Amino acid sequence: MSFADFKVLTFDIVGTCIDFEKGVLDGFRAAGGAAAAQLTEDEIFAAYLAAREQFPGPASAVMRDVYLTAARKLGLSADDAAGDRFFRLFFTAPAFPDSAEALKRLRRKFRLVAMTNYDQVAYTNCANKLGLPFHDSVTLDEVGFAKPDPRFFFYNLGRQSAHGFKQDEILHVAQSQYHDIGVARELGYKVCWIERRKGFKGFGGTPVPKAVTKPDFHFASLGELADAVERG
Repeated sequence: MSFADFKVLTFDIVGTCIDFEKGVLDGFRAAGGAAAAQLTEDEIFAAYLAAREQFPGPASAVMRDVYLTAARKLGLSADDAAGDRFFRLFFTAPAFPDSAEALKRLRRKFRLVAMTNYDQVAYTNCANKLGLPFHDSVTLDEVGFAKPDPRFFFYNLGRQSAHGFKQDEILHVAQSQYHDIGVARELGYKVCWIERRKGFKGFGGTPVPKAVTKPDFHFASLGELADAVERG
């Protein structure tokens, strides 16, 4: 298989291009008070994921409730001011250092499409951090269903088909085995796993998948993907 087989790269954004785990950790430690400094990353992620499961809506609508629920469980500051502080810090999570430059390089060869469980407002914030590299975007508020729901992928395929692209010309690029890699493979897509946590145990701030899907391409960063594309 060659990268020349593809005309479109579709991207998960949060976790693949944007370091949302840093946003979670920084937010809890800044908003949670002195007790937050004593918690491990795994303890914070476990409470965050449990609360996120309880509040599965758009991040821009539920992230205060996610923090407040997790904070109460962890014994952290859980007043309105703490919830607001976490919310602000979560959405200022930075792009990974390699993301913007790698996407710029990839744009020279492919149509780039964002596929994100963020709504349009939150996605626009991310796109600006990345240098506005995408030719198209598909967001939660457009689709009405969040990944890993297959209907998200069906919606995007219809969108790209309207521009003349076929499914076998699309490579889906993502960090999340749970939200993206597994379902994309089940639907017949070729997949590229950007394993941002390579070398670390567990899945961090991302839900644990039922199984780890073997990808068609596997890199630790978008920079490595761009390097491989340029090598041919």
